Amino acid sequence: MEGTERIYGISVNVPASHSDALMDAIDKVMEPVYPGYSRTFCIMPCKGTWRTEEGADPFDGKVGEITVADEIRIKFVCREKDLENVLKIIDRVHPYEEPAVDVVPQIAWRSLIH
Repeated sequence: MEGTERIYGISVNVPASHSDALMDAIDKVMEPVYPGYSRTFCIMPCKGTWRTEEGADPFDGKVGEITVADEIRIKFVCREKDLENVLKIIDRVHPYEEPAVDVVPQIAWRSLIH
């Protein structure tokens, strides 16, 4: 990866039942970032919590109640040119109405060593 190329770190929590489908879908819409490797993700178990408000149609939980759910946090990086397609596929494939997605600009570490 060239040092001037912009990359972004993406993190998203998803129910474990949907994690493989989400990773497969993301992998299909982005060019690999690491030469010689594809479908590169970091996954870790976590818990998500929320209170569902009136008018929402939750995947999990009930209106007015606090829900605590076991989830998988998926972390990966993508190139700037793939960012919009990656976010669209997360929106399309993720089972939640409002998935929590973090998008953070990053520096390609290899660009820092000479």
